[in-house]
Amino acid sequence: MTATTRRPAGEPGTLLTTAPSADCTADSAGGLSFDVPLPGVAERWDAALLLRLRNSDPEESVRLPLVPLSGGTGGTVLRATLPSTVPLAEGRWDAYLVLGEEEPRRLLPGCNDLRSLVDRVPRTDRTWLGVRIPYATKYGNLSVRSWLRWPHAEVGEIWPEDGGVTVRGRLYGAPLASGARLEARPRRAAGPVVTGPVDPAEGPGFTARLEYGDLAREREAGDDWELWLRPGADAEPVRVARILDDIADKQKIVRYPARPAGGGKEGDGGLLARPYYTGANDLSVRLERASAAA
Repeated sequence: MTATTRRPAGEPGTLLTTAPSADCTADSAGGLSFDVPLPGVAERWDAALLLRLRNSDPEESVRLPLVPLSGGTGGTVLRATLPSTVPLAEGRWDAYLVLGEEEPRRLLPGCNDLRSLVDRVPRTDRTWLGVRIPYATKYGNLSVRSWLRWPHAEVGEIWPEDGGVTVRGRLYGAPLASGARLEARPRRAAGPVVTGPVDPAEGPGFTARLEYGDLAREREAGDDWELWLRPGADAEPVRVARILDDIADKQKIVRYPARPAGGGKEGDGGLLARPYYTGANDLSVRLERASAAA
């Protein structure tokens, strides 16, 4: 569990000494509860927790009623619940406290209990998978990172080696069939699709292999390649990602080693390849020079 006790310098708005905070608890089904302590505030029927989808146009929001959890002379703790059965569009949702007609006030993060999110296994009888992870923004505010996917290819293990990378994971919501393959697609432009073999394992498990040399030979299409899993020859591809844990943004936390790519065109000596997670926790591979990697 983590706790925020100080607002970083430079954040506009209410000072930390008067700003409300919320303790978040996740359940294994994907639901979230928000507990908001309000010292000195009596029970309110017009209190709500507001989630606003960042950069959405028109503005998309979800309003959750806040109900008393406990009370006493010191004030009231109000709880809002976001059930796992309520879809939440993919993106970053900023959390606010609303009291009656007052202007919404940005919430600060309190203590997060996200243990139930680690190694979460989705039910196979569902039609969509919702993942929500609360986190502190760079300004020290409370937000929720949301994913809405199905089928979903979850990364388990990544083994970077000289010349290629092996990815082990689990596919939920679709069966692996004949013609299943791993696909690498250039991130910023239309271009060739580089493929690798997929070996099905027990249950929904799979092992896939991507040769770096195949990417190096197609470098004119770009240096960043998204990884997709196509479950069968006629199936729609599924983005490969790691979202079934408690880390909202792996981009700056999880780092894999760069390995020699080989197979490049003349003048590509020293070309390396490195797997990495995007800001959405999707798995990609970047080609880079040895000097840049250093």
